Amino acid sequence: MINALRDLSETVIGKNVGCLDRTARLALGHILIVVGVAVATGYLDIGFTGTLGLAVAALVLVAGAIFVVTGTTQRCTANQVARINTHNKQN
Repeated sequence: MINALRDLSETVIGKNVGCLDRTARLALGHILIVVGVAVATGYLDIGFTGTLGLAVAALVLVAGAIFVVTGTTQRCTANQVARINTHNKQN
């Protein structure tokens, strides 16, 4: 079952994130996650307070998580839609 799902994901969206793109996504993703946690816990003040501050922290955390996941899996839906493939290029 798991192999069938893996084969399906390879067919639907193949690897389209290359080495340099992957490294940038992983680095930026981890930085955004740290910043999001720091804002959410109050260690970093970005000028927003209350619910708005928590919403900004949540958005930063989600963006960071997306970058980490797309960098780790080397698959990006936005790249697929835009027909960008950095995986096959020499980096």
